Amino acid sequence: MSGSGSGKKVVETAAKAARSMIDWDGMAKALITDEARKEFANLRRSFDEVNNDLQTKFSQEPQPIDWEYYRKGIGSRLVDMYKEAYDSIKIPKYVDTVTPEYKPKFDALLVELKEAEQQSLKESERLEKEIAEVQEMKKKISTMTADEYFAKHPELKKKFDDEIRNDYWGY
Repeated sequence: MSGSGSGKKVVETAAKAARSMIDWDGMAKALITDEARKEFANLRRSFDEVNNDLQTKFSQEPQPIDWEYYRKGIGSRLVDMYKEAYDSIKIPKYVDTVTPEYKPKFDALLVELKEAEQQSLKESERLEKEIAEVQEMKKKISTMTADEYFAKHPELKKKFDDEIRNDYWGY
């Protein structure tokens, strides 16, 4: 059975990945209620049981059959018939078609998320500067002159100057 060796590797790799990818302690810290902690403990216990089964039951090579032992007790013809049937069984090798299809999509999504995070940080910085400017202006507004305001906002000064020059007073 050549496929079972690679099956064992897949199971071991999946188990290692699952252990390293799940931050159980981090998730546990986020829980507030006793009910949530109880549910979380049940989930973790179930996960560990499944993981243990994957690593033990399903990753072991089957014990070889002692055909001679059965020949002595049952007889050669019947045992040979079973042995032939057993040997003819071909267990198909698992071919992972899902990971190659979804991994590029997942990687692209991670890149998108990183870009969105960077954009968000830039936008946060911009907004914080704007808030600081507004707060500064709020402090100064009672003593600020029109010239000081227009010095900070030259585009508004140009707009007003154009309107006055063109004799447009908003009506």
